[in-house]
Amino acid sequence: MEEKKKLIMIIEDDYFVMDIYHTKLTQSGFDVVGANNGLDALKKLQEEKQIPDLILLDIIMPYLGGLEVLERIRGNEQLKNIPVILLTNLSQKAEIDRGLDLGAKDYLIKSHFTPSEVLKKINSLLGSA
Repeated sequence: MEEKKKLIMIIEDDYFVMDIYHTKLTQSGFDVVGANNGLDALKKLQEEKQIPDLILLDIIMPYLGGLEVLERIRGNEQLKNIPVILLTNLSQKAEIDRGLDLGAKDYLIKSHFTPSEVLKKINSLLGSA
């Protein structure tokens, strides 16, 4: 029996960044679903037949910011245990602290990590390193 691929949701409003991570994760054997803003992400999370195994979440997005999305995920019984990695350009301590306080498993600043390094973090969190 073939093992089911792990599903990663990328919530990112920058199409270039989304494309890079979508390609990297797909090539690494993951199924990937994307959302380009917080409202779209929450809608897809409610509609998805498969709950993501991990979420990569940007903070600065239109309609609904990443920290508010994280709060709503943590407040939802079906979604609250999904590991979330914040992947953002915000590097202020207040945002980092708030993201981690809300339950993010990691806080990565986009310019400090390559897609390969982010993939290592994902594999580490999912136990598939």
